[in-house]
Amino acid sequence: MTTAHLALEFSNIPRLTALKFARLVMHAPRRLTPLLFPLLLLPGLAEASFLAGEALDTMAEVMSWFVLIVVPIGGIYLFWMVHILPEKIAEKNQHPQKDAIHMLCMLSLVFGGMLWPFAFLWAKSKPVLYKMAYGVDKLEKELHDDEARIAKLEAELARLKTPRDAGGNA
Repeated sequence: MTTAHLALEFSNIPRLTALKFARLVMHAPRRLTPLLFPLLLLPGLAEASFLAGEALDTMAEVMSWFVLIVVPIGGIYLFWMVHILPEKIAEKNQHPQKDAIHMLCMLSLVFGGMLWPFAFLWAKSKPVLYKMAYGVDKLEKELHDDEARIAKLEAELARLKTPRDAGGNA
């Protein structure tokens, strides 16, 4: 097979059927060997880097600083994001035990991620026993804002208990 025929065959790849393309790929090493063999005879053309001298040293220094500073920060950030994932899932699903899931996520950070699978499974599971005890399986926002509600009601009660103005303005 000639080089021109091989080039023509590769130029028609978009128009080939899948079967023809598979045959072409299977026989490509045998067809390309005569083309690539002369490259083995020219070892002077091979270089280890596209940089040389001072540029190579500068690039190595930049890469080492990147690896020493950016990669650990990125790793810590990724570790943190993975460990708060169960907490985010619990909040999204309005899980009634989301505070306990949050605490388990924080404990998992301390114990090197050993508790993370339990927090993840807990966040993804339906709280069956909670539903049996309280009749609901989702935490309503009103139940979480009890302190704010109590403060609002106390302020309203204090306003109602104040004596009215003598002028009759209510």
